[in-house]
Amino acid sequence: MWQHSLMSTELFDLSGKVAVVTGGSRGLGREMALAFAANGADVVIASRKLENCEVVADEVRSIGQRALAVAYHAASWDGADQLAERAYAEFGHVDILVNNAGMSPLYPSVDAITEDLFDKVVGVNLKGPFRLSAVVGTEMAKGDGGSIIFVSSIASHRPTPNELVYGAAKAGINNLTLGLARTLGPKVRVNCIVPGPFLTDISKAWDLDAFSRSAKSGFSLQRGGEPNEVVGAALYFASAASSYTTGALLNIDGGPR
Repeated sequence: MWQHSLMSTELFDLSGKVAVVTGGSRGLGREMALAFAANGADVVIASRKLENCEVVADEVRSIGQRALAVAYHAASWDGADQLAERAYAEFGHVDILVNNAGMSPLYPSVDAITEDLFDKVVGVNLKGPFRLSAVVGTEMAKGDGGSIIFVSSIASHRPTPNELVYGAAKAGINNLTLGLARTLGPKVRVNCIVPGPFLTDISKAWDLDAFSRSAKSGFSLQRGGEPNEVVGAALYFASAASSYTTGALLNIDGGPR
């Protein structure tokens, strides 16, 4: 009869943990926030619009966990400090940080990228996540440790012509994953989810027929991801299931073709 010191349900148990999820009001962030709550964690939902965060916070409370909604501009250095302060003031500790907030505005041509757009994309996708991770990660390392999860993109490996700055910023996130794993170890684990195209609310602006055709030839699984398909990776990195995993980049992109 198979026996182990930790059963599978215990491996993913987050009881008593506090998770902060940026970009937590929709898409992959919302899915992760609710999954953490379903596995016992209290959750801080941070995003630009407070009212959208409150909706997810109410969903977390309906599961039976505590929740805090915080308006947060992911490119703001001071905003990162303030988010950390709010989380620690409310809960006293943070055990899981998910840097999920991101943006990738369209532009007509590479030479049309303005300095303002460049700075905004780098700010949201790299500067803010760095500062938040530095502040929260340092506190984690002083205490009982924790898990930091970055959300990158396959654009960090294979940028298309319409996501050059975004891809470069996300490549910086991949680098931060490795660097902070070394900086904050051994008590803090730092890992990264690298998603491909997911059919979140952002995909409503896509030509889905054209996307479906391209997915047939572009991905091994021949489709886009459903938002709840990020949950397994998030729970793995957040929980004791990944206790010997740090500095890892996990592609969730439907596979190569």
